[in-house]
Amino acid sequence: MDQTLVSLIAASTAFVGSHFAMSHPFRAGMVRALGEAGFMAVYSLVSAAAMVWMYLAFVALSPGIPLWGGYSDGVWILASAITLVAMVLFAGSLVGNPALPAPRAEKAATKAPSGVFRVTRHPMMWGFALWALAHLAAAPTPRTIVVALAIGILALVGAKLQDRKKEALMGEAWVQWEANTSYWPKMQRIFAVGPLSWMAGAAIWLLATWLHSMDAGPWRWIG
Repeated sequence: MDQTLVSLIAASTAFVGSHFAMSHPFRAGMVRALGEAGFMAVYSLVSAAAMVWMYLAFVALSPGIPLWGGYSDGVWILASAITLVAMVLFAGSLVGNPALPAPRAEKAATKAPSGVFRVTRHPMMWGFALWALAHLAAAPTPRTIVVALAIGILALVGAKLQDRKKEALMGEAWVQWEANTSYWPKMQRIFAVGPLSWMAGAAIWLLATWLHSMDAGPWRWIG
């Protein structure tokens, strides 16, 4: 096996594994030893280092030949639409999200879900998962498959583990939030999430696809 591909697999494993380890089994001990601020500093440093390793290994590996489909206009249109929805979910998740570390997170969990939270209680995680799915469909090369699978596993398994952690940390407030929301996205509600989420998501999508190393989104056709 190509050593650069091995490095990418190792980096992706380290990225996902370090997130899971520090967010769950090691978190309590690290917080006791380092304090909350120290824990967040180490968490951020380790995550950033693993991400840089992934990026360097990814760009060092040649794109290769798609293992199935990919690159056709039809597939790219579908992948672009999926990515747009992913960005809408991500953008909407940045406001009023009880899963994010914030002083009023517990209070937010007791409110009726609105916006993207009517689609799923994990809009950020599902945004990442849909991003991964779009890339698996549009460019199923070895390097993209490795990274997309890593991001998808981190998002969807991480969302499940987050539910357990939040139940322990927030108790009844999170149990109530779970009762009022869904892990699995109810995509029929995506067009009712509100104009701000759509505008912010579309802006992120346009910028990200414009900066893409390959023509993506509308830029594939309009230059």
